[in-house]
Amino acid sequence: MNSQIKAREVLAMHGISPSRPRVAILKYMQENFVHPTADVIFKHLRSTHPSLSLTTVYNTLKLFAEKGICVPLSINDKQVCYDINLHPHSHFFCTECGRVFDIPQDESAQLLQSTTLGGHRISEVHVYFKGICSSCLPHESN
Repeated sequence: MNSQIKAREVLAMHGISPSRPRVAILKYMQENFVHPTADVIFKHLRSTHPSLSLTTVYNTLKLFAEKGICVPLSINDKQVCYDINLHPHSHFFCTECGRVFDIPQDESAQLLQSTTLGGHRISEVHVYFKGICSSCLPHESN
């Protein structure tokens, strides 16, 4: 099954009309697990979708987040990234290159989601690590 059909099916399952921009944006996210920003998606799609606007990308990502297709991540103060991986996991943000990496979640985080803490019931756990990624580390100046 090609990803455009899959993208259309995902949109239909979430009650979203499969317009060309929506399909293109979702297809990009399905094929690129890079935690993109709206700007990154726009830059990658504008050559093949010349009528696409940055506003359309922002509005589409907002709709996807509202419908549960992706999750907005505010790991740093400068940008919001979007994650299509809805399975429990944590994130690592490289302060050098700005990339965001998925970190598999261990069983302890799974347990936290179904327990209480200080009288509060936990329904989600978001863990962000910040530092320097393995690709940037050798280039770090002392």
